[in-house]
Amino acid sequence: MVIDIPSHKTLDIRHIVCDYNGTIAKDGKLLEEVPELFHKLSERYTVHVVTADTFGSVEKELEGTDANIKILTTTNHTKEKEDFVQLLGADRCAAVGNGSNDADMLKSSAIGISIVGGEGCSTRALMNSDLACNTVRDALELFLYPKRLIASLRR
Repeated sequence: MVIDIPSHKTLDIRHIVCDYNGTIAKDGKLLEEVPELFHKLSERYTVHVVTADTFGSVEKELEGTDANIKILTTTNHTKEKEDFVQLLGADRCAAVGNGSNDADMLKSSAIGISIVGGEGCSTRALMNSDLACNTVRDALELFLYPKRLIASLRR
């Protein structure tokens, strides 16, 4: 979807890449609002979840959602998340995360959004983001209602 942000940039977002724990889940449990949001988003975008699957619950928790799961396999999750975004085409990705290991993914994406949320947000992630939101609902709805995104980022 093309989103023109006046005096900032024009986005052509095809993929939304979300971190799991601290972003769309807490303590390994998917947040209640996420399945509905993913369903709506998947009508316009391809939705991906990248995770180390610390709690071993991601596949069960995301069952029945419209999300592609990428379980991290290396010891360098920061690089692996950024490499995943690059593989998809960073200029067509929106990334959403909260942790220090999300920072490079947030920075390299066409737009990076930090979630402050229940776990907080690392300053590294925050400084590498274009925008910060309090909740994942607020962040993901920006792509359902892009005028909100425009209002926040236009210059």
